[in-house]
Amino acid sequence: MDFSNNILETIGNTPLVKLNKIVAEIDALVLAKVETFNPGNSVKDRMAVKMIEDAEADGRLKPGGTIIEGTSGNTGMGLALVAIVKGYKLICVISDKQSKEKMDILRAVGAKVVVCPTDVEPTDPRSYYSVSKRLAEETPNSWYVNQYDNMSNSLAHYEQTGPEIWKQTDGKITHFVVGVGTGGTISGVGKYLKEQNPNIKIWGIDTYGSVFKKYHETGIFDENEIYSYITEGIGEDILPKNVDFSLIDGFTKVADKDAAVYTRKIALEEGIFVGNSAGACIKGLLQLKEHFKPEDVVVVLFHDSGSRYVGKMFNDDWMRERGFLEENVTKAEDVIKDHIDKELIVVRTEELVSHAIERMRKYKISQIPVVDINGFVGSVDETDLFRSYVADKNVAEKPIKEVMSKPFPIVKLGTPIEEVSKLFSKENDAVLVDLGNGHHHIITKYDIIGSIK
Repeated sequence: MDFSNNILETIGNTPLVKLNKIVAEIDALVLAKVETFNPGNSVKDRMAVKMIEDAEADGRLKPGGTIIEGTSGNTGMGLALVAIVKGYKLICVISDKQSKEKMDILRAVGAKVVVCPTDVEPTDPRSYYSVSKRLAEETPNSWYVNQYDNMSNSLAHYEQTGPEIWKQTDGKITHFVVGVGTGGTISGVGKYLKEQNPNIKIWGIDTYGSVFKKYHETGIFDENEIYSYITEGIGEDILPKNVDFSLIDGFTKVADKDAAVYTRKIALEEGIFVGNSAGACIKGLLQLKEHFKPEDVVVVLFHDSGSRYVGKMFNDDWMRERGFLEENVTKAEDVIKDHIDKELIVVRTEELVSHAIERMRKYKISQIPVVDINGFVGSVDETDLFRSYVADKNVAEKPIKEVMSKPFPIVKLGTPIEEVSKLFSKENDAVLVDLGNGHHHIITKYDIIGSIK
């Protein structure tokens, strides 16, 4: 009989799949190492086993202990599988930018999940680096994994992933392209491949808001480059020990929108349902196309499964809110079509300023049309009200008609977006769209900016 003794024995030997339509403009053979075939659906299963086994061997992790790790989700899943099989408890510390699916999956496999804010410095006591370390100090019989500086991470890929790629390509690989986060995959695979053939080029995919590319090129750790970004699993605001920059031939940065758009393209054009970092890798690959020749064999690694991004990159509303959905916005109706049924909030001329302020707070809006029995006669926005309040502290009890500005311009549903945009000025922050039957909808500067692709 042919069976595995436990789920951990199914890790590795993932397939290499030729990419076709999505890389049509690249004049080389492009192969994807699809790591979603691991039982935890990501490349991180490999190093999770290696890190735990090495910690067991040297006594850092003792029987019945608690494993603690800061993770973007995938390492946590790999650790959870090992913890289940080997009888350990697991605490995963995760940043709040990670998908809800990742958090739910970790809880489903028995991990305790602690969520920390993304937009804080690594040294901030609230960061997931700091919280992980603190929990390890406070928890009896615990072991802090620290995948960033734990060299068993890259060693797993040196021993497993690199040899697999070399064997699957019959030693013909010329380029390896992969997203860089902890650095374990690029460094481990890169070290093995360059030992077999020093001419193989190793390319890292970075993201805007991360320090890797500039540090590799200049040796400068530029804190001005660090800011919040949406792309998951790649890029860092620290320099992990697992990133061996001497093995990397170059980096290219990919924008959040491009990573999200290409994540969806991989599913639609290749039938491979993979995660956010895979989209970044494909866009990065296209940015590097001048480096490839017809005889080259390029391997790109797909890190994880698209199932962890169903509420994000694969959700139209999420994409649309961020201006990532590739839609043609040409008319006024295109801007408002997703919320056209939303009620228009108005204020009447004889109502008090305090009523308008209350409505702005309740509905979280900044502009309100003013009406009387004849229709639209004025408008107020938060800037007007603020100025009025500075000039007169009693303004809240005055009628709206005493502080209102000109009414917002009114356009028809079919008005070209270029014409709508021209109606915005320092004095005018909104435009009304006539829906017919006496109904109207409001378009703000924010709506226009959100529709820009």
